[in-house]
Amino acid sequence: MSESPPTTPVCYRHPSRETYVRCTRCNRPICPDCMREASVGHQCPECVAEGRRGQRPARTAFGGGAAGRQGYVTKTLIAINVALILISIYSARGGDAVAGAGFGGLLGGPTPLTSWGAVLGLDRFGPFGAEEGIAAGEYYRLFTAMFLHYGLLHLLMNMWALWVLGRSLEAVLGPLRFLALYLVAGVGGNVAAYLFSPVNARTVGASTAIFGLFAALFVIMRRLGRDTSSVIPILVINLVFTFAVPGISIAGHLGGLTAGAAMALVLAYAPRSRRTLFQVGGGAVIGLVLAGLTLMQSATLLA
Repeated sequence: MSESPPTTPVCYRHPSRETYVRCTRCNRPICPDCMREASVGHQCPECVAEGRRGQRPARTAFGGGAAGRQGYVTKTLIAINVALILISIYSARGGDAVAGAGFGGLLGGPTPLTSWGAVLGLDRFGPFGAEEGIAAGEYYRLFTAMFLHYGLLHLLMNMWALWVLGRSLEAVLGPLRFLALYLVAGVGGNVAAYLFSPVNARTVGASTAIFGLFAALFVIMRRLGRDTSSVIPILVINLVFTFAVPGISIAGHLGGLTAGAAMALVLAYAPRSRRTLFQVGGGAVIGLVLAGLTLMQSATLLA
């Protein structure tokens, strides 16, 4: 009785192709089209995919996702600000919404949208005789004000700073942590404007958050052991600009600076073993402090 000749192995995905190469992980035969280079030999597509699923995603030094290197949050924030100023200008239907109201005629004037979303303490003579402002329950203003601007120049100055600072910070913090930093700084600056600005003054602009990013960049660079000598002069110039130019919310800028620094300290110095828990808890404490100050101011204005 004669023995049957040995059969040549064929690719498990392409049975018509003969091959003597096997996957180093599952030992199945694979043809050249199915070979994926590995540290030793080749692997099949399924084993490569399974290995990727088992790998932990890359994280930044502060626990954030590596997707922050793409700057998606920074780009989205800029897009929101641009979209809102277009809506704001359209809502004004002319006038000085683009430029002509302040800062030597370069900044735009108020529009229906900025009047609706600006930080405002309390106006007892609002539309139709109704009270309006944060003290009247319009707490959304603490959030919306950081996305509204008076004219194109106001927007361009803030968006340029956001583009420069945002991409760097988002890359080292990750998307979610950077977004948390931005929102905490923006709201913190608006709370300060609510506390220390005239009760009937309306303030808008992303500069509250931008000043928080300046402070955060300094804190993050110090934590990473990098030279901060280039950050300090830019921050000083912006502070001088804040105090020297009339019409700028000094309280808003300093409040954003303080809130941004506090949030950056939480993000940068969280203990590695319980980093996420500490960061979330620290951010919550800052949020509670801001909420408490807001409620206290509202009670004072309504007394």
